[in-house]
Amino acid sequence: MVNITADNKLKRLIVVGDRVLIKPNDPTDRTASGLYLPPTVQEKEQVQSGYVIKVGPGYPIPVPTEDEPWKETEEKVKYMPLQAQEGDVALYLQRNAIELLYEGEQYVIVPQASILMLERMEDLA
Repeated sequence: MVNITADNKLKRLIVVGDRVLIKPNDPTDRTASGLYLPPTVQEKEQVQSGYVIKVGPGYPIPVPTEDEPWKETEEKVKYMPLQAQEGDVALYLQRNAIELLYEGEQYVIVPQASILMLERMEDLA
């Protein structure tokens, strides 16, 4: 599990739209029978897993039009929130992931649609 604290450098990152920032789990370099896999085989795995670090605001919702177009209104963008939350474990499709290196750490950014499943540890009392 990756801890995010108030003084953590990741608090400065802002994920936009329906994107999710994920810290991928280290791929296993060995099969269940004990054979070591070369890196090229590991990279071709289609489904990967990792911890959700940051999520974007969601899908933008269009603002309804008023009957009185002359009336000045503040255009505030509203969003439909994403299902993914910080701290979840996500299974995602590797082919839609954009890999990036930030401050020496490896991350991926995936759209919400590329996430197949989430595991959430809920400790609600």
